[in-house]
Amino acid sequence: MSDQQMAKAYSPADAEKKWYPEWEKRGYFSASPDSAKAPYTIVIPPPNVTGILHLGHVLNNTLQDILVRFEKMRGREICWVPGTDHAGIATQTKVEKVLRETEGLTRRDLGREEFLKRVWDWREQYGGTIIRQLRTLGTACDWERERFTLDEGLSNAVRDVFIRLYEKGLVYKGNRIINWCPKSRTALSDEEVIYREEQGSLWHFRYPYAEGGGHVVVATTRPETMLGDSAVAVHPDDGRYADRIGKAVTLPIVGREIPVVADGFVDPAFGTGAVKVTPAHDPNDYECGQRNNLPMINVMNDDGTMNATAGDEFDGMDRYECREAVVARMQQLGLVEKIEDHIHQVGYSERGDVPVEPRLSDQWFVSMKQLAEPALKAAADGRVRFHPERWVKTYNHWLENIRDWCISRQLWWGHRIPAYYCQGCGETIVAKETPATCPKCDGQEFVQDEDVLDTWFSSWLWPFSVFGWPEDTESLTAFYPTQTLVTGPDIIFFWVARMIMAGLEFMGDVPFKDVYLTSIIRDETGRKLSKTLGNSPNPLDVIDTYGADALRFTIIYIAPTGQDICYSNEKCEIGRNFANKIWNSVRFRLAQGPLSENWADLEDLSADLLRPDDQWILARLADTVAHVTDALEKFNFAELSRLLYEFMWNEFCAWYLESAKAFFNTDDERRKVVTLRVFDHAMGTFLRLLHPLMPFVTEELYHQMGFVAEDDSIMLAPWPERASEEALAKLGATPQLAERVEAKFELIRGVRNIRATYTIPPNQRVAVVLAPIDDKMAAFLNLDTVSLQSLLYASDVVIDTAFRPQGPTGAAVAAAGTAYVPLAGIIDVPVEKTRLEKQEKETLGFMKRAESKLSNERFVNNAPDDVVELERTRLAELKEKLQRIREQVRSLS
Repeated sequence: MSDQQMAKAYSPADAEKKWYPEWEKRGYFSASPDSAKAPYTIVIPPPNVTGILHLGHVLNNTLQDILVRFEKMRGREICWVPGTDHAGIATQTKVEKVLRETEGLTRRDLGREEFLKRVWDWREQYGGTIIRQLRTLGTACDWERERFTLDEGLSNAVRDVFIRLYEKGLVYKGNRIINWCPKSRTALSDEEVIYREEQGSLWHFRYPYAEGGGHVVVATTRPETMLGDSAVAVHPDDGRYADRIGKAVTLPIVGREIPVVADGFVDPAFGTGAVKVTPAHDPNDYECGQRNNLPMINVMNDDGTMNATAGDEFDGMDRYECREAVVARMQQLGLVEKIEDHIHQVGYSERGDVPVEPRLSDQWFVSMKQLAEPALKAAADGRVRFHPERWVKTYNHWLENIRDWCISRQLWWGHRIPAYYCQGCGETIVAKETPATCPKCDGQEFVQDEDVLDTWFSSWLWPFSVFGWPEDTESLTAFYPTQTLVTGPDIIFFWVARMIMAGLEFMGDVPFKDVYLTSIIRDETGRKLSKTLGNSPNPLDVIDTYGADALRFTIIYIAPTGQDICYSNEKCEIGRNFANKIWNSVRFRLAQGPLSENWADLEDLSADLLRPDDQWILARLADTVAHVTDALEKFNFAELSRLLYEFMWNEFCAWYLESAKAFFNTDDERRKVVTLRVFDHAMGTFLRLLHPLMPFVTEELYHQMGFVAEDDSIMLAPWPERASEEALAKLGATPQLAERVEAKFELIRGVRNIRATYTIPPNQRVAVVLAPIDDKMAAFLNLDTVSLQSLLYASDVVIDTAFRPQGPTGAAVAAAGTAYVPLAGIIDVPVEKTRLEKQEKETLGFMKRAESKLSNERFVNNAPDDVVELERTRLAELKEKLQRIREQVRSLS
């Protein structure tokens, strides 16, 4: 294909519209369980069915796509399973909101069956948005395998797991303190509670002793819960209360007598050493209540209002309204000792975004300690590896301190708990279907548990349920365990650890070998991206403006491993400019003639056919292949992008292409053919290295160059392997040669600096003299004076080890020697001297002021350290500048 058929600039939209449907149509994303190739499997972290694409998804899915495309080119059978999560609370809340706003109805107005029909209808209409959006990014998912966590197959797996764990005694129902979301009106697991530091108050209340003789002072941050107090607790060894243990106090407002109990959980050093105990509304108090056989008094409804048990005065009040009313009543009674400002951690519902309420409730739980032990061992013995490695400490800490998992949710949307209650005798039967008869009383009437399971109860089975487990399918055998999980560190507890536990429990093997935890994306001011702050760009808009490849490349390029990403849309110029740089290189190349024969293999070439610059680019290409492969294998994605950028922009285009141009129009046909062949070999190899990161532009350019037939693809091309040392030596592409070429480039940079120093126009040719350090370097430079003259933009190049400058001359010293540019006739020497003398005078003035400041003890002692250091740096820079000016003045003499 000729350059005449290539647009002047790369059009991302055209390439994206052209190639993604083509890849899909050709079946490049499809995985076969019958393949003889070694499998490489990734399961997508299923985004919420309610979700739309955001930059977190872009980062996560770009990383997965890089790995999948890399491994496909390495000859593996890739299987990347996409899908969405039913997202219980989020989806139900969304549909309930739509119902209220459009029909003025609640879910209870519709009833369970009709409401669930509405949710399924909503899911069919809107639920696939994020999956469709992922295609615009170029993701190579096997869309034929797309799954949904409420699919019948996955629902069967969920029921099966619940029953297995129940039969092992690991799933149980209990009346325990749980986290309650008053907004969503459901239980939450500990991991669904987000803690925020808040300024509050600590109220100190007096509880009178029932028998008289004073009072005890207790402190609380939640006065409304005192209405449910069952006791006052003190430490058993606290002598201050030794004679009060077993006695009673009168609970103010309520008038109920409650005991003073001894319990080791009390810290005698905190406050007065006495604490109020509300077993139904605090987890620590619950444990104390269990130990001391205290009544559990629940004073709140499930919506956060007070119930009748709180008393007529407070019945129906919002919890915070009740707080104010209780404090006011205690003040009226003269029972407020003091009120202090108090900073404390308040737990918020992750989805409801309201403070959670610890609440005594009948819920289903999973006993986790037995499941956690094998998961800890899997990380300890290296069966599961974390990247960055520091996250293993977080993982271990959570598993070592794991608590039972509350898995029931008071919702309608989700996997309904497969527990049935006999209406005849109350027996609980756990089964996949409604039982025919009760095994205890032969009754035939049953009611299924109203609750559904926590969304994560289906997600923790994802790596094997997507392949048809518990059935023994071909896909399960072929593609489990998966190889790599890419996800955010915020769900290391919710999902990562639980998947490892589930994989070991139900499959007997870990679900993946490597876990790569992504960075947090922030804006340029350091704020986390969020819709609430209005600083979260729509990735589809970014793709429309810059292209999918530009966004993919940029978000990886600016993502240092293990550190936060500082993002702005403008940074996507990096990726767009990079794509255009490569495009223009190919366009220029195609103007020189058709693709070289035997471009892929240079085995028939020998060192005597190659220029030093050819040998240098081949050496650099070999190193780049090795380093890029190593970066991918070690999940060092930022280094991957840096290596690719450095090679193409700063080595291939900046040096090799400019050097090669001198031979594209030469009469030396043999030299031209070899130069074009080296160019083609390097470009073909580079495009394959870049493909996993920038799939669209690489596919387009691979075809434009003619590297593959129209019905073939770069996706099917083999991953480059580093040339052997023997092959490189045969071509003369040795490390020693590379060092010499880079020394030559340093000399060329020196000449370019001279041109800049003396403001010589870039289109003005100048005579250049190179004085190499020895005869060997002189001989080396003489090997290719044609490209040397081109790179220097010189009218003439003289290589002379004995050269000594006469008259005004610009000079640049380098390791390989000294470069000289005679300036007579190039610049107006008197005018240049005048300009430099003026600069010298100005610089001396600035230096004098800086030295004056730094000699002033008051300034040095009183100014901030960074200000003083800045002034010292400035003075050092001025001295260096003065030295350069004076050297230039001398060179003009």
